[in-house]
Amino acid sequence: MRLRVEFTTEPFDLDEAPAHAVVAREVVETAELDAVDVGPFGNTAEGGADAVLGAVDAVLRRALTAGATRISLQVNVVEEGDR
Repeated sequence: MRLRVEFTTEPFDLDEAPAHAVVAREVVETAELDAVDVGPFGNTAEGGADAVLGAVDAVLRRALTAGATRISLQVNVVEEGDR
């Protein structure tokens, strides 16, 4: 099964990326995912279920430890034709 996760960490800082945002991006960029799109207000990653779920766990744990006060995320099953 393939999954796509979209997430944001808060609080926002428009002048400089907060530590929790940097950590979250680092997690998805170094995970074994097929597609990663990092943006200023949200991030998207796609891959096999185990890789995505492992990355979600790491994002939640590491971003909260680094100061995130809120993490919003959505996980979707990716159908083969949706790629």
